Amino acid sequence: MRIHRVEIEGFGPFRERQVIDLDAYAVDGLFLIGGRTGAGKSSILDAITFAIFGSVPRYEGGEKRLRSDHCEPDDPTSVAVEFTTGGTRWRIERSPEYERPKKRGDGMTIAAARAQMGEVTSGAVEWKAAKDRDVANLVAEVVGLNQQQFLQVILLAQGRFARFLLADNNDRQKLLRTLFGSRRFEDYENELDQRRRAAEASVSEGRQLLSVVLDQADAIATGLPPREETDGSEMGSTDGPGAASEEARLTGLSRAEHRSRHEVEVAEAAEVAARRIRESAAAEYERLRGEREKQRQRDELRQKLEELDARAASVAVDRGELKAARRAESVRGALDAATRALASVTSAVATLEGARAAWEEIDASGASTPGELDALVEQAQQRIGAWQPMLEVEQRLPESETRLEHLRSEAEQVAARRRELEAELAGIPEQRKRLESDARSAAERAAGRPHAEERVTALTAQLEAAREVSRLVEEYERVARRAEEALQARDRADRELGELHRRRLDGYAAELASELVAGSPCAVCGSTAHPAPAERGDEHVTADEIDAADERKTAAARAEFKVSDERRDAQRALAEAEAKAGGRALADLEADRDTALAQQKDAESAAAELSDLEASQRALAAAEQRLGNERTAAEEESSELLAAIRSAENELQKSRASVAEARGDADSVAARLDVERRRAAAASGYAEAQREASRAERAAAAAAEALAEAVAEAGFVDVENARAAIRDAATQERLERAISTYDADLQSTKAALVELELLVLPDEEIDVDGARAALTQAEDERDAAVAHLSSMRQLAASLADALRRAEDAHGQIADAAREAAVIRDLADAVAGRNMKKMDLETFVLAAELEGIVEAANRRLDEMSDGRYALQHTDALAYRNAASGLGLEVLDRFTGQPRSPRSLSGGETFLASLALALGLAEVVTNRAGGITLDTLFIDEGFGSLDSETLETAMRTLDGLREGGRTVGVISHVEAMKEQIPAQLRVDRTPQGWSTVSQ
Repeated sequence: MRIHRVEIEGFGPFRERQVIDLDAYAVDGLFLIGGRTGAGKSSILDAITFAIFGSVPRYEGGEKRLRSDHCEPDDPTSVAVEFTTGGTRWRIERSPEYERPKKRGDGMTIAAARAQMGEVTSGAVEWKAAKDRDVANLVAEVVGLNQQQFLQVILLAQGRFARFLLADNNDRQKLLRTLFGSRRFEDYENELDQRRRAAEASVSEGRQLLSVVLDQADAIATGLPPREETDGSEMGSTDGPGAASEEARLTGLSRAEHRSRHEVEVAEAAEVAARRIRESAAAEYERLRGEREKQRQRDELRQKLEELDARAASVAVDRGELKAARRAESVRGALDAATRALASVTSAVATLEGARAAWEEIDASGASTPGELDALVEQAQQRIGAWQPMLEVEQRLPESETRLEHLRSEAEQVAARRRELEAELAGIPEQRKRLESDARSAAERAAGRPHAEERVTALTAQLEAAREVSRLVEEYERVARRAEEALQARDRADRELGELHRRRLDGYAAELASELVAGSPCAVCGSTAHPAPAERGDEHVTADEIDAADERKTAAARAEFKVSDERRDAQRALAEAEAKAGGRALADLEADRDTALAQQKDAESAAAELSDLEASQRALAAAEQRLGNERTAAEEESSELLAAIRSAENELQKSRASVAEARGDADSVAARLDVERRRAAAASGYAEAQREASRAERAAAAAAEALAEAVAEAGFVDVENARAAIRDAATQERLERAISTYDADLQSTKAALVELELLVLPDEEIDVDGARAALTQAEDERDAAVAHLSSMRQLAASLADALRRAEDAHGQIADAAREAAVIRDLADAVAGRNMKKMDLETFVLAAELEGIVEAANRRLDEMSDGRYALQHTDALAYRNAASGLGLEVLDRFTGQPRSPRSLSGGETFLASLALALGLAEVVTNRAGGITLDTLFIDEGFGSLDSETLETAMRTLDGLREGGRTVGVISHVEAMKEQIPAQLRVDRTPQGWSTVSQ
C-alpha cells in the first residue's frame, strides 16, 4: 500500500486547505515531518487514519470533535487521501459531523458526516461507494487491514509504537492472522469441533436408538407363550431391559426370535387340524340340511297335486269354450263385413235426404239427376272465376281511401312546417344584431382582466406586508429591549472587571509577600531575608476572582453581540416589510384590495359571458343554415306529395267503377260470390249423395251372401249361434294360458313327486340343529387357531425386524465410535488441547513469527551493538493461557532471556522499531501478501543517545530499498540535519497551522 496524496481542510489545527504530495518524497525515500510542539505534525497522521477508517487513534474513548476550532461557521471540514494497493489507485473523501449555519433562516444545524470512495483513472474519479458503511466495507476489501492493524504495521502512532512487541499471545495472533491469512485454521478448528460434537452425538443417539429397539423387543417378547422350562437366556430373563449388556441383550433377542419362528410352526399345524375338523362338520350339516329340504319339498308337492285334481272339472269347461271360439274365428270377418255394409247403407240414405232438402231450398230450376246437377256446378265455377279479382279490388278500396287522406294530411303538415321555417328565418337578422352588440360590450369589460389581476396581486402583497409590519414592530421592540438589557449587563461586567483589576494592583505587594519562602530570594529585590512582608487587606482579590469576572464579561459581551445581531436582523426585516407595504395604512389597503377583487370578478364574469355569446353566435349561424336547408327540403317534399295525391285520386275512381259492375244487384262482390259458391256446393253435394247411396246398397247385398256361406262352412246352426261363440283375442289368450298353466303344473308336479318318492324319505321331520351346533363349535375353534397363527406370525415378524434393526444399530454404533475417536484426536490436535496449549493456527503463525524475529534481529543486532536479540518462545503461558506466539529478549551480556517489558524506554523503542520493520519486511516479501510501500513513525527517537540514534538512522535509511517511502516525526536536531527531505508544519500568527514541502 502506497499513500500518494493527503488533503486536509478545517481539520484539527488546519483551517485552510493543505495538500501534501507524498510522491514528492519517493526519490529520497526518507523524509522528516518537523515543526514546533503542538503545531499539528501528528494531526497529519490523524487525518490519514480518519480518512481511511473514519476515526482518530488519539481520541479513542475521549474527545471526538475533529473540526478545527479556527474555522468560521461557513468553513468546510474534510480530509482526502489517495493511495495505491493491488495496482489500483483509490481516493477516499471524508467529513465529520459538525455544526454549520442554516441555509434558510437563522441559527445552526448539524452537517451530517459524509464519506465516499472511488477508483482514480486518468486523473478522474469513478466513485464506487458513497455511504459510510459501504466505504468501510470497500476499505476492508481493498486495504485488508483494520484500524488497529494499520497502526501497528503502517502508521506507528504515539503511544502505540511498542504494542506489537508487548502484546499478549491473543492480540499478537489477531494481527498475524490478518497479515498472513491464517483465519482458515480457526475455521478448521471450529469445523472439527463441530464434527467431533456431531460424531459423539451420533454415537449417543445410536446407543439411545439401540436401547429403544431392545426395549421394544422386550415388550414384544412378552407375547410369546410361556414355556415350562427356561434357561434364562431369552429376553426378559434379566432384572430389566437395562440390566444386561448390549451384546447379552442382542443374544437374548436372537433366541427369542428363533423361538417365535418355532411357535409359528406349531400354530400353523394347529390351524390346519382345526380347519379339517370344521370342513367335516360342515359336510355333515349340509347333508342333513339337504335331506330336510327334500322332505319339505315332497310334502308341498303332495298338497299341490290334490289341489290340481280339484280344478279338473272347471278346466274342462274352459277347453270347450276355447274350441268353439276358435271355430267362430272363420265367421268373424264375414260377420264384420256384413255389419259394416248395412251401416253404410243407412248412412248413405240419411245423407241423400239431407242433400235433397238443401238443394231444393236453394234452387227451384227442377234439376234433380246427377247429370243435370253437374252441369249447373260447372256454370257456377265459371262465374266465380270471373268475379274473384274484383273481390280483391273491393277489399283494397278502404286502404286506398285511407292512403289518399293520409297524403292530403301530410301535404298540409309540410305546408305548415314551411310557413314556420320562413317565420324563423325572418327573425334571425334581429337576433344576430343583438348578439353582436352584447359581445362588443362583454369584450370591452373582459379586456381589463389582466390589469385587475395584477392589481389584486400587488395589493395582496402590500396587505400581507402591512400586517407583517405590525408583527415585526412588536418583535423589534422586544429585541431592542433585550439589546438594551444586554448592553447594560456588559457594561456592568466591564466595570466589575475593572474594579477587580484596580483592587488586584493595590494588593500585589501582599500577594508577592504571600509567596515568599524563608531562605529563597525575593522576586523583586533578590534578598533572602524578609523582615517585614506586606499583609493582605480586606479587599484582596485573587486570580480566580479575576478569571471568573473575565469569563462573566466575555459571556456578557457574547450575549450582547448576539442580541445586537438579532436587533439588526429585526430592524432589517421591519424595513423590508415597510418597503413592501409602501407606507400605506392597513384599512386603505384592504378597501383598495376589495375594489380590485370586485373588478377582477366582473372581468372574469365578462370573459365567461363573452365566451357564451360567441358560442351563441356560432349556434345562430348554424341554425340559419339548418333552417334554410329544411325550408328547401319542405318545398321539394310538398311538390312530391301533390303529385302523389293526384295519382291516388285517379286510381281510386277506376277501382270504384269496376267493383260496381261486378257487384250487380248484390250488396257487395263478396256477397254475390258467397251466394254462387253455396248454390254450386249444394248441387255438387246432392249429385254425389245419389251416387254414394247406390254404391252402399250393392255392397250390403254382397256382404249378406258371403256371411251365409261362412256360417254354414263353420258348422254353426245360424248367424246368431256363430255370433254367440265369438270371443275376443284377450279372452282366448286368457283361456289358453290358464289351460296351459294347469297342464304344465300337473305334469311337473307329478314328475317331481315321483323323483322325491323314490328317495324313500321318512315321514317324520329330520333334525339338523345338532349338526348346526357342531359346525358352530368347529368354526370357533378354527377361528381361534387362525387368530393365534396370525398373532404368532406378527410377533415373529416384529421380533425379526427388531433383531435386524438392533443388529444394524449396533454395527452403526461401532462404526460411529471409531470415526468419533479419530475426529476427536484430530480436533484435539488442531485446537491445541495439548501440553503446549498451542493450536494449529498458532503453530503455523509461530513459523511466520520466527521469520519476523529473524528479520528484526538483523536490525536490532546493529542498533544494540550486538547486545540484544529477539527470540520466539512457545513456553506455556501463565495459568495455562494460550501460548505459542511469545516473544522474549536475549541479553547476550548475561546470556539470559528476559521479558520485553523489562527493557528501558530507549531499548524498548529500538526493539519495537526493529520488530515493526521486520514485520513490514516479511509481509512485503510474502507473495500474495500486503505490500507496505509507505511507513510512518511518530516520535520515540528522543530517548536514544547519539550513537544509538546514528544506528537507528542507518536502519531507517535501509528501509528505502524496494521504493518504500518512510516518514518520521521527530524533534531531534540530529535527525533534522541528516534527513534533507522535510515536511514543515508551522503555526500562523492567527493560531492555525499550515504545511510546506
